[in-house]
Amino acid sequence: MQKSGTKAKNVPCPYERAGFLLRNTEKKSDIHNNFISLPPFLKKRNIMNIHILEPLGISKEALLGKISGQIGDSHTLVAYDDRREDEASLVERSRGADIVVLSNIPFRRNVIEQCPGLKKICVAFTGMDHIDLDFCAERGIEVKNCAGYSTVAVADLVFGLVLSLARNIPACDRACRTEGTKNGLVGFELEGKRFGIIGLGAIGQRVAAIANAFGCQVYAHTRTPRPCPGVTLVDKETLLRTCDIVSLHTPLNESTRGLIGTSELALMKPDALLINTARGGVVDTSALVNALQNHQIAGAGIDVFDMEPPIPADYELAHLPNVIVTPHVAFATRQAFEKRADIIAQNLKNWTR
Repeated sequence: MQKSGTKAKNVPCPYERAGFLLRNTEKKSDIHNNFISLPPFLKKRNIMNIHILEPLGISKEALLGKISGQIGDSHTLVAYDDRREDEASLVERSRGADIVVLSNIPFRRNVIEQCPGLKKICVAFTGMDHIDLDFCAERGIEVKNCAGYSTVAVADLVFGLVLSLARNIPACDRACRTEGTKNGLVGFELEGKRFGIIGLGAIGQRVAAIANAFGCQVYAHTRTPRPCPGVTLVDKETLLRTCDIVSLHTPLNESTRGLIGTSELALMKPDALLINTARGGVVDTSALVNALQNHQIAGAGIDVFDMEPPIPADYELAHLPNVIVTPHVAFATRQAFEKRADIIAQNLKNWTR
C-alpha cells in the first residue's frame, strides 16, 4: 500500500520498456492488474532474443538495420564486435538466446547443450558441417543456412585460380618485379580444354556457364543428375581421367569426406589442374601434397583446408611451387556480404512473424 503523503512513482509498464506501444483501446491498468489477463495482441507476439555471435562482413549498424527492417523493433538484438571460437565465449554469448546467428564458427554439442532455451540457429554460411546437426535435430533446434549468397563470388575465384595457374600469373608478377622476362612462364589457353566439375549445385552450374563462355568442353559428375546447358554428365572416374581442369563443388559430409584421395589423384592427367573452393575435407591433403611433389598432376588452386586459416607457417601444401593458395576467401566479397545480410534478415523474419 502506498504511504499517505508519498507521491507515487511513475513506473513504466514493462511492455513499454520492451518496446511496445499499447493500443489506444488498452489501459495500462489492464496490464498491471493481476486479475486481468494480457491483451490478446500481446499474447500472440513471438518475442525472440536474437544473438549475433560475430561480425558478418558489413557494419553492425547496417546489419541491424537490415534485420530491424524485416522483423521490427519488438525483438531483442545483441551483436558482438569480434569473433571468438572457444567454448566459454560461445556459451556466454549464446546465453538467453532464442536464436543465434553465426558463420563458420564450430558450434557443437558441448556448446548447444549449455543453451537450453535455444530454438533456432541461423548459419550465415552455405555449408553447415561445423554445426552439430544431429544434436540439433534431437533437441528440436531448427537450423537454416544462407544458401546462394556466395554463388557469384565463389565462381569468380575459381577462374581467378584457374587463370593464375594456366598463365603463371604469380610467377609473372615476381619476374616482372625482379627484372625478369617471360622465359619459362609461357602458359596455356582455356579454349578447348576439358573442364570437369564435381558437384552441380548453384555454384557448380555457374562455373559451368563461365567455362562454356571460355570455350571449354564442360563435363560434370553429380549425385543428383539434372539438365544443365552445355554440360555433359559423366561418372567420376571418367571425369578425373579425361579432364584438364577439375573443380570441386560438393558439400562436406560423410559421403564426400576424402572424396579426392590417392586413387582419385592417380587417375588424373599429369598436366591437369585441381581446384578446391568447396570444403577442405573433401580432399586428402597428404595425398594431394604427394601427387603434386611427384608431378602426378600439374598444379592446384586451393582456397579451403583441413583447418580454418590462419594455416601454420610450415603447412607443406603452401610451400609447393605448383600450388596457389588463398585463405578461404572465395565467398568474401562486399556484394556477397550484403546478399548474406539480406538472407539473414529474411530468415529471421520467417522465424519471428
